[in-house]
Amino acid sequence: MATLNKQILLASRPQGEPTVDNFKLVEQPVPALAEGQVLVRNHFLSLDPYMRGRMNEGKSYAQPQPLNEVMIGGTVGEVVESKNSHFKVGDKVVGMGGWQQYQLVDANQRGVLQKVDTTHVPLSAYLGAVGMPGVTGWYGLVKIIDPKPGETVVVSAASGAVGGAVGQLAKVRGCRAVGIAGGPDKCRYVVEELGFDACIDYKQHKDVKSLNAALKDACPKGIDGYFENVGGMILDAVMLRMNAFGRMAMCGMISGYNGEPIPLSAPQLILVNRLKIEGFIVSEHMEAWPEALKELGMLVATGKLKYRETVAEGIESAPEAFLGLLKGRNFGKQLVQLV
Repeated sequence: MATLNKQILLASRPQGEPTVDNFKLVEQPVPALAEGQVLVRNHFLSLDPYMRGRMNEGKSYAQPQPLNEVMIGGTVGEVVESKNSHFKVGDKVVGMGGWQQYQLVDANQRGVLQKVDTTHVPLSAYLGAVGMPGVTGWYGLVKIIDPKPGETVVVSAASGAVGGAVGQLAKVRGCRAVGIAGGPDKCRYVVEELGFDACIDYKQHKDVKSLNAALKDACPKGIDGYFENVGGMILDAVMLRMNAFGRMAMCGMISGYNGEPIPLSAPQLILVNRLKIEGFIVSEHMEAWPEALKELGMLVATGKLKYRETVAEGIESAPEAFLGLLKGRNFGKQLVQLV
């Protein structure tokens, strides 16, 4: 009897905020393997903010998620059947398996599956600190901000999978790391567990003036590097504190993911402070991944890079967990456990 594969499809495009009704759960039998194919049982699914942008039909840096197809997403799992000489049953792998329990792939395609070693790094970490989020943080910090010892680096969404890595990597490089996060628990975690020098709770600040004052206290020497995940008022407040020749890595704009405009209150500061502002998509910089993963893997294996995971249970829980992620309900990396 064929194995059944539970999948979650994008059923409709959201108008404004997404809801669970935009998704549909289906069951499909897993087809028989052809030569060169590999069947992976996904153990964990990664939920990430970029998925919200892919749900829209408009122009963006990536193709929209097609309707009535399995939602895109990074996965880690185990090979359970193989007709490919490069992969054997029991191999642990990372790939883009999507929101489903099983992934059938032509493993002759280069890069579609990567074997991973779970001796010193837990399997789930390959979706977070030693995966796309970690590499995203590494690339924006190392290649765009390029911090020097003694400089101040600020990161928004600091308790998340990307932001948490940025601050810790900045500390390794001798910088002052200041986070911005939502709520006292997240700020406490950023300072006490991740080792940031300070963390500002943006929920305590209702306007740019108030947030600017908090940043002035946390960054007495100004801000040299800023890793942006949010946009909006937070970006406006940070720009007021940027030093001359500051660098800003633009990674995410979650404040505008539902189509809201994101005006910039003082764009003249880009000129006045000769700021370098660069947006980036980490999948376009594959040449940097080996160097990034080497450092991230070593830091996680030796306990020097800390991270936290929020884990939802079962494929059915993915839509609700994803909506919670967009509202900041997760703590650290949001995963769905599928086994």
